[in-house]
Amino acid sequence: MDSVLIDSYDTLLLDLDGVVYLGRQAVPGAPEALVQARDAGVRLAYVTNNASRTPAAIAEHLAHLGAPATPDDVVTSAQAAARLIAERVPPGSPVLVVGGMGLRSAVRARGLRPVTTAAEEPVAVAQGISPDLSYGLLCEGTLAVRQGAWFVAANADTTMPTNRGVLPGNGAMTRVIATATGVAPVVAGKPEPPLHRESMLRTGAERPLIVGDRLDTDIEAATRAGVDSLLVLTGVTGPMDLLTAPPEHRPTHIAADLSALHLPPAPVAQEGDAWTRAGWTAGWEGDRLRLTGVGDPVDGLRAACAAAWARATGGPVEEDGLKQVVEALDL
Repeated sequence: MDSVLIDSYDTLLLDLDGVVYLGRQAVPGAPEALVQARDAGVRLAYVTNNASRTPAAIAEHLAHLGAPATPDDVVTSAQAAARLIAERVPPGSPVLVVGGMGLRSAVRARGLRPVTTAAEEPVAVAQGISPDLSYGLLCEGTLAVRQGAWFVAANADTTMPTNRGVLPGNGAMTRVIATATGVAPVVAGKPEPPLHRESMLRTGAERPLIVGDRLDTDIEAATRAGVDSLLVLTGVTGPMDLLTAPPEHRPTHIAADLSALHLPPAPVAQEGDAWTRAGWTAGWEGDRLRLTGVGDPVDGLRAACAAAWARATGGPVEEDGLKQVVEALDL
């Protein structure tokens, strides 16, 4: 029997929104692919920059969608931020939480004491997104940081997708305290190392595969950690994003969705000045990349990315030279 992609890994470190679900709905086929992975003996860990919900709430949502998950399978940026603080201060230290229940619970689980005012002399300020984040709490965080509290952000995502459109993320909200104090926060979430470290500590992974839909968080986190990555096209990243990706944003594998975990790997072959994959050929004509072929357009994208990345060893290719490829793929 031919080996499949997942055979090379013992743990999947999975992003959530855009990979497993979109809002409240499952990505088609994702729960079934994850059940199959679990049944094959692969550890699943759901790794999210979202610090607003508790692991129990996230696991309940996943289970409702049919994905195998328990609270122990969920790793959040709130947990990474809490560990970061707990490793620096004594147990029981007060931490001002500028965020929601997910962050408060993570701080408490690390043996720290969540507080809500600067008057309680917190040793750190932990900030995470929350739908009811108030001006008053931002003011308390500002006062605490001005008094010398260590400023830690669960993540630096400037935006977050919702069913109403793109809204401000935690990175945008941390700018309030950062601007008022002149102090930039230490960031725990992707692509910074603390969240990956938290994931590795919790899973004991030896051969992890990071799976995500964003180049600047999921894939960059894998690059920084020196581990393999899979970019799925069910979220925010499109063909042009991949073709123009700088080296730190280039995934090991590209796939339409999580079903690729159970298919053979899809290597691209170089033949002279051309790159080929399953009936597709990509090659340069001057400053223009040309893609020809028939079949699965994701195979065409794989060939085109190999050609584009080989040409741009130190950075991205100009978009004008890639327009024919995007038109040919029609993804």
